[in-house]
Amino acid sequence: MTKDIAPHNMQTGATTVGTTEGYMPGFGNDFETEALPGALPQGMNSPQKVNYGLYGEQLSGTAFTAPSHQNERTWCYRIRPSVKHTHRFEKIDLPYWKSAPHVDPDVTSLGQYRWDPVPHSDQPLTWLTGMRTMTTAGDVNTQVGMASHIYLVTESMKDAYFYSADSELLVVPQEGRLRFATELGVIDIEPQEIAIIPRGLVYRVEVLEGPARGFVCENYGQEFHLPGRGPIGANCMANPRDFKTPVAAFEDRDAPSTVTIKWAGQFHETKIGHSPLDVVAWHGNYAPCKYDLRTYCPVGAILFDHPDPSIFTVLTADSGVEGTANIDFVLFRDRWMVAEDTFRPPWYHKNVMSELMGNIFGIYDAKPKGFIPGGMSLHNMMLPHGPDKNAFEGASNADLGAEKLENTMSFMFETRFPQHLTQFAAKEAPLQDDYIDCWTDLEKKFDGTPGKK
Repeated sequence: MTKDIAPHNMQTGATTVGTTEGYMPGFGNDFETEALPGALPQGMNSPQKVNYGLYGEQLSGTAFTAPSHQNERTWCYRIRPSVKHTHRFEKIDLPYWKSAPHVDPDVTSLGQYRWDPVPHSDQPLTWLTGMRTMTTAGDVNTQVGMASHIYLVTESMKDAYFYSADSELLVVPQEGRLRFATELGVIDIEPQEIAIIPRGLVYRVEVLEGPARGFVCENYGQEFHLPGRGPIGANCMANPRDFKTPVAAFEDRDAPSTVTIKWAGQFHETKIGHSPLDVVAWHGNYAPCKYDLRTYCPVGAILFDHPDPSIFTVLTADSGVEGTANIDFVLFRDRWMVAEDTFRPPWYHKNVMSELMGNIFGIYDAKPKGFIPGGMSLHNMMLPHGPDKNAFEGASNADLGAEKLENTMSFMFETRFPQHLTQFAAKEAPLQDDYIDCWTDLEKKFDGTPGKK
């Protein structure tokens, strides 16, 4: 079923557009944009009076004294200050959205797990009611770790808005198209794109084409940033110019509305009489963005051996331990395989990172059967995993000419913390009970004859 939902008309300007209409290019840039001419103060942040009778307000994504290269903040010039966008709070329950620590004593998280796509239902679901937590890791209260979710969305939020005080959200669509109408502008995303929604940013989610399904990485810790390229140099992997940040857009609309806030793992609702998406102009480096995964330029081995999967990192979030991420977002897309005398799929391994994978579309080379678009798998920390027998035999006996992997796009949410399954993941989601058996028929091949392969 397909739905085309007419979005609200947010007034947008054209004073600061990039090569893509409605967006400005760059990652972590200090942007400036206004939807009305002269709305953005020049040469200062907080004039005594702002043009158009707007209020000046700063949104800080980091501590005031964070190092300058990490400091993130945006100045907003809005119709009403944010204190008018909340009132008395009432605690509400969104039973399928969980936060760490969430260790269910009746669920076993130790194991290798794989799920078929979570199916759509006839129940009308919004961005909030359709969120389904699969795993949690770390502690939302100490701002470390993450959660992974599946979203199932069939309906637009109407006069309803949301923000998370706990986390930034990395959104990975797998089916359908969504619009994020945010305080700082409008982002439309579809499969093979991602969006990053910062902590504390108010937004509404609309269905442009549905039903919509996808994956969400909820990051409790330091913000996602581009990984260092090291000896790779200045190019390839994810290039900053391919990230797109929206131009200013605003609503001046009076209507009874609700704002839902996620705070310390709990959900609270407040009622107001207008749209909170009223930022007419803004400047700064704390803003939402989108990225087209088809612009990711993979780097790999061109003679022999298979590099660590970290070579495919799109975004990373620091943990405080050098070289060890709170979260890595890793992409496995189409690419050429040319290594000589090399077992080309990912090898058998176990490591300190917990790996949750999702399939956006196509076939993943290490698991040609069973890991289908919309599906997920989890290999927790220090649990062995690797190719099944078919993948092993195929790669071990293949004619190693240059080969292009096509029709494939999968990703990994990788964290240094153990990922704990929720009741939904263990009991309701379509778990493949026989996944662990994919390695059963691997055979002993050992032969003690010297020099024999």
